Amino acid sequence: MIEVKNVEKSFGDAKVLKGITTTFETGKTNLIIGQSGSGKTVLLKSLLGIHQPDSGTISFDGRIYSEMTSDEKRELRTEIGMVFQGSALFDSMTVEENVAFPLKMFSHKTPAEIKERVDFVIARVNLINAHHKKPSELSGGMQKRVAIARAIVNNPRYLFCDEPNSGLDPKTSIVIDNLIHEITVEYNITTVVNTHDMNSVMEIGEKIVFLKEGVLAWEGSKKEIFKTDNEAVTDFVYSSNLFKKIRKAQNKED
Repeated sequence: MIEVKNVEKSFGDAKVLKGITTTFETGKTNLIIGQSGSGKTVLLKSLLGIHQPDSGTISFDGRIYSEMTSDEKRELRTEIGMVFQGSALFDSMTVEENVAFPLKMFSHKTPAEIKERVDFVIARVNLINAHHKKPSELSGGMQKRVAIARAIVNNPRYLFCDEPNSGLDPKTSIVIDNLIHEITVEYNITTVVNTHDMNSVMEIGEKIVFLKEGVLAWEGSKKEIFKTDNEAVTDFVYSSNLFKKIRKAQNKED
């Protein structure tokens, strides 16, 4: 579990995070949503240690990040997997080489052990026979699968995903969402997904944190978000006719 307590972050005179307090639960897909400029990317980068909060604390299973030594922070980084918005694969490397990279950097495994683990996670994300292909030979959805395989190859305790469906068609987005959720449950990972995709909310939003102008304006589950009367949430969620129809249908069922 990741616990965030009273986190504030400013850049110059602009206060971006205003006393955020929440938890991201283990074994669940935790989503951060909000409009552009809401602070969700700054919150994600604060969780990753890229930004240092001005005040407040972030703890990883009871370990407060700001109180860790340099060695402890390095150890924590080995427990984190990251799926970047644009996949961020190395163009000159094959799929196998991309996935193996974290193991070569952060583990003491033998070449045979690395090969065994890489083969396993590539198969786990359903990329059989793609080992020797370069990213340019893959579709956007396949590249995202490689990014997920690379993120989980080191058996992370924490998985962060930044707009994992960016640039993908709706059908492929659902596949990627479900893969992230399956891996989260299967390996009991604390997964945090930064997204603006409301389809992701419908598919995998077990815990949703909604930010507005740097404030935690609402939090709950995908079921609860369709029933809330929070005006900030409803304005964001039901900006499309699709979600208006969904809420209307759910209200009839209730």
